[in-house]
Amino acid sequence: MSFEKHYIKILDTVKKDIEKVVQLQIDSINLAEPLRSQLLKILNAPSKHIRPLTAFLYLKASNYEIDNNQILYQSAIETAHNASLIHDDIIDESTKRRNSDTLNSKFSNQLAVITGDWLLAVALKKVLKISIPKLADLFCDTIQEMTQGEINQYFTKYEIPTLKDYITKSENKTAKLFETAISGSMIIAKSKDSGLDFAKNFGIAFQIRDDLINCLTDKSDIENGIYTAPVIFSNSKEITQNGIEKTKDLLNNYLNNAEKSINYLPDNKYKSALKELLRIMKYE
Repeated sequence: MSFEKHYIKILDTVKKDIEKVVQLQIDSINLAEPLRSQLLKILNAPSKHIRPLTAFLYLKASNYEIDNNQILYQSAIETAHNASLIHDDIIDESTKRRNSDTLNSKFSNQLAVITGDWLLAVALKKVLKISIPKLADLFCDTIQEMTQGEINQYFTKYEIPTLKDYITKSENKTAKLFETAISGSMIIAKSKDSGLDFAKNFGIAFQIRDDLINCLTDKSDIENGIYTAPVIFSNSKEITQNGIEKTKDLLNNYLNNAEKSINYLPDNKYKSALKELLRIMKYE
């Protein structure tokens, strides 16, 4: 069975709740045409919805229910994520996103920037509706760290970073939103468990895996002067097999740590789904 088929099977575990998140995200788009239709094409395009998926699985594995506030919060997370993708497309001068024209290529960089900013405002408003100050602080801190990670990356282009700096960047740019999705859902549930260990390890692993795939396929990161784990381990822009193997080991180490962090959760189908997700993300 392919990764995609395995993933869809895992997604089916909380599919109805994910669909509610997506619908709420779509319902909040009240922009002028033709911008609205183009944005809806992007939001409706095939997506893994992996942040709400991991949050809902962790929540239900911990024996908490998914209520309207949980749906609203994960809708905010997805909206913020899509805002970051729009901004990334501008930075990378991308013309396609999930087989749809990017906003910057369809309209202009100026309109795309404003649209991404607008989505962030929509996301924050959703979080504020939940009326938990700690949640709003968490969300704002995460957006700040994500953008800080992007700014730092700009000033270190074409420089091979240390492994420590690479992991820090991966946490700021990617893992932080996973941490916010999961720990925020646990705050809403009034749980003493933040889920932070799982979220951090999973989020860093997610970025390492993405970087590994990039180096094995189109190598666009290297061309754009963004040097990731395979370059660090190869100590060269020419990726070596040793560099690839060490990156796989690094990825699998974070996935193993993520699995260890959920061993204490009660045995149920949601915990099993989390473990299956970790398994299919591994590179042997």
